[in-house]
Amino acid sequence: MTVRLHWFLPTGGDGRTLVDRHAYGPDDARKATGVRAPDIGYLAQIAKAAERLGFEAVLTPTGTWCEDAWLTTAALAQHTERLKFLVAFRPGLLSPTLAAQMAATYQRVTRGRLLLNVVTGGDSAEQRRFGDHLDHDKRYERTDEFLSVVRGVWRGEPYDFHGAHYQVEGGLTALPPDPVPQLFFGGSSAAAGPVAARHADVYLTWGEPPDQVKEKIDWIRSLAEREGRTVRFGIRLHTISRDSSAEAWATADRLLDDLDADTIAAAQAALGRSESVGQRRMLELHGGSRDRLEIHPNLWAGVGLVRGGAGTALVGSHAEVADRIEEYHALGVEHFVLSGYPHLEEAYWFGEGVIPELSARGLLEPATYPAAANGSGRAAPLLVSSGR
Repeated sequence: MTVRLHWFLPTGGDGRTLVDRHAYGPDDARKATGVRAPDIGYLAQIAKAAERLGFEAVLTPTGTWCEDAWLTTAALAQHTERLKFLVAFRPGLLSPTLAAQMAATYQRVTRGRLLLNVVTGGDSAEQRRFGDHLDHDKRYERTDEFLSVVRGVWRGEPYDFHGAHYQVEGGLTALPPDPVPQLFFGGSSAAAGPVAARHADVYLTWGEPPDQVKEKIDWIRSLAEREGRTVRFGIRLHTISRDSSAEAWATADRLLDDLDADTIAAAQAALGRSESVGQRRMLELHGGSRDRLEIHPNLWAGVGLVRGGAGTALVGSHAEVADRIEEYHALGVEHFVLSGYPHLEEAYWFGEGVIPELSARGLLEPATYPAAANGSGRAAPLLVSSGR
């Protein structure tokens, strides 16, 4: 099992700060240093960088503050050649038969570059914005049915389904997707585990310390075995990788310096209202305090002070970040979905620094990662310009 690397598309905006651009008023956002709008030109730069560096795919988020993931990535597919798109979507907001048809069309248009990230949703206020009023556990129940229908209609023959949430008669994807997109799925609650075991190809967890990640892997693996299935595992992390550990931690400190007490308090109050068990686990890693943010060697919880979702970052020298990836990989983590602020620059820091380290350790498929081409330890010849 080799390491498989993915990057992230910040379709809600990007910048040299952890403060979300939507926290600014219209006038403030124009004045704020390093805040970048998610226009297609900038997102294309990130996608092209990810492809150039050898990342397999880019995760594209979903939610109120993001551009639509399906439309954005379909546009970016025209700017790239090999890069896959891990499209996040919420099952309850569209018909499962339509979603299956959309995925099949996407595969043909992009020549097989679609992966799907199933986001059941952990915030009732966010769900109600889209007209969804089910509670937390019912949403997972509906997701279970949704994915049953999707996989059913992908068989290419009429499919009937009669459940509590969906009634489908003769559901059909006339031209099934080829290949069938892999399903990435996350969720830390008791309601989420059985759904992951029945449907997920890759179970995705946020970046908790390794002992907690191992508990999740063991949990999902045992549930999947009862279903007669095998599930692979992935982790969602930010990265701050530099030529030296001191440089990396200085960057983390600079990001922290941008956060005043009121900003942190407001963010923590909002995040604390989430129904997501995974989000609660992220908050428990730091308790809203700046004082104990390195929760495991090179694992920094500073991002989660003000941002929801993935709240931890791998911070250190390129070798130290590679050490932590190797540690998670030894637990059974195959897919690493990474990001950093700003996403364009951090893609290059990781791609040109950590990827050669991972390659030298035999953790990557050599032909997949161009940035590792000079990672064999052999020095390139020194060429001196004549000035002409």
